[in-house]
Amino acid sequence: MTPKPGLHEEEALGKAYDARLMRRLLRYLVPYWWMVGLAVLLLAMVSALEIVGPWLTKVALDDAVPQRDGRLLSRLALAFLGTLLLGFLLQYAERLLTTWLGQRIMYDLRKEIFRKFQTLDLRFYDRNPVGRLLTRITGDVETLNELFSSGIVTVFGDVFTLAFIVAAMMGMDWKLALISFSVLPFVAWAAFLFRARIREAYRDIRVRLARINAFLHERFTGVQVVQLFNREDREAGRHHELSQGYLEAHLRSITYYALFFPVIELFTAVALALILWSGGASILEGTVTVGVVAAFLQYARRFFRPIQDLSEKYNLLQGAMASSERIFKLLDTEAEITDPPDPRPLPYPTRGEIEFRDVWFAYGETEEGKPDWVLKGISFTVSPGEKVAIVGHTGAGKTTLINLLMRFNEPQEGDILLDGVPIRDVALQDLRSRMGLVLQDVFLFSQDVAYNIRLGETEMTDDRIREAARRVGVHRFVDRLPKGYDQPLGERGASLSVGERQLLSFARALAYDPAILILDEATSSVDSEIEGQVEKATDEVMKGRTSLVIAHRLSTIQGADRILVFHHGELREAGTHQELLDQGGLYARLHELQFIQAGAS
Repeated sequence: MTPKPGLHEEEALGKAYDARLMRRLLRYLVPYWWMVGLAVLLLAMVSALEIVGPWLTKVALDDAVPQRDGRLLSRLALAFLGTLLLGFLLQYAERLLTTWLGQRIMYDLRKEIFRKFQTLDLRFYDRNPVGRLLTRITGDVETLNELFSSGIVTVFGDVFTLAFIVAAMMGMDWKLALISFSVLPFVAWAAFLFRARIREAYRDIRVRLARINAFLHERFTGVQVVQLFNREDREAGRHHELSQGYLEAHLRSITYYALFFPVIELFTAVALALILWSGGASILEGTVTVGVVAAFLQYARRFFRPIQDLSEKYNLLQGAMASSERIFKLLDTEAEITDPPDPRPLPYPTRGEIEFRDVWFAYGETEEGKPDWVLKGISFTVSPGEKVAIVGHTGAGKTTLINLLMRFNEPQEGDILLDGVPIRDVALQDLRSRMGLVLQDVFLFSQDVAYNIRLGETEMTDDRIREAARRVGVHRFVDRLPKGYDQPLGERGASLSVGERQLLSFARALAYDPAILILDEATSSVDSEIEGQVEKATDEVMKGRTSLVIAHRLSTIQGADRILVFHHGELREAGTHQELLDQGGLYARLHELQFIQAGAS
């Protein structure tokens, strides 16, 4: 039984040729149809030149040499040289054109895939490993580049060459041509065996490469754990095993190629021997000239070269079919959350009133096939400018609530309204532009400080960036950086502390001046000094702005206008800090538990 591929491994190869996939691939050639036509014309001209040299040889041996015609011989030599030079120029132009064509299509494909990545919702990324997605936009697109630059168009050259040579040989002497072609059934048999072996070897290479990529991605990401538990030698050994398997798969592929090409050369030699044997006998009988036999010897050598090329292109085609199937599967993936057909505009300026009406949401189903509800019948209203805190145990549904408000997920039942407009009726860009979100796990790009605040928004001025940074205290550590706001931060902001990254995310949110500010455990990872800076800045910014604060430390939200207490997906309590303490319910127990833990520490 064939084992099921792991999460990071590539799927098994499909058909070596799929007409449906090929038709879809050929659509990418349509914008460049005139270049394709020019490339095919150049290939036809190059192929036509392949038959000129042997024909000139025939004329030289049958006419110029017997007649001792030096002038004709000189003209034939010049014509032969001109043919070589013209062939060089045509091949250069054709190669330049097809390579440019492949690069343009690769560019178009990568743009299309990246646009698709940008539109897919978060659940898609939860189901697909990063390494696999990167392979789509790099390795798979590069495979298709090879198909377009060295396969689809250039295969016409091989076909033209075969057709012209067959026509030339049949025109000179059809009997000798048939004798030359007598080895073709054996060539076809060898190509069939090679195709089957190289297909299996190619699949093995892809699977083993996927295993190495998955292994490296996880070990690089988790290098701290590897070093902490002294697993370096063990992981190095595992990497050696995977690399050894990858090496062996490549060596098998090389072995098949090393066998195939000499076999084709052997059949070529047999064909040449048959030409010499039959042609020599015909020369003795006076039915064939020496020039014809010499031309046939050259034609035979040129005839089997395209056959070798076509066998290699089969392997290229097979890889391209597998890559195109994966790419088109990605491009055909429909985003679960999209803009409505006729979006309703939100009022401007945004008042910031938020309303949840009997909202139910589940990520999946139970074993019985029923929804595994994360939120159950949630209803509440946040008034414009109100600061509302959301608390509860881990898994109570706090973050899910925010994801629904931002439309990262869609509720199965109920409605969420912003300023009286159901958010499912609002364009995603319009909705999210009214909100600023600060997460506990801050993501920063490797570019400079200013970019991480403006995120490429060209209309955002430097003064606006610095003002946002000043209001949250970012300027205090930015001024100490060697290049200030132009200082690159490294991957994921590695050059900054956790607290500094958190402050920078606040500056990012404030620079966009959102009508609604959402903080998801935004201060849980910072020390007391920076937390004080954040609290002071946010208190000022939240004035007149609707704010939702998900908090783990209850001490940070005691000044909230209202606190919502969630438990097992239900809204159990609501009120101010003091009102909830007086009730002696869930909030009071959470507060007491944290007070005891703080005292013990």
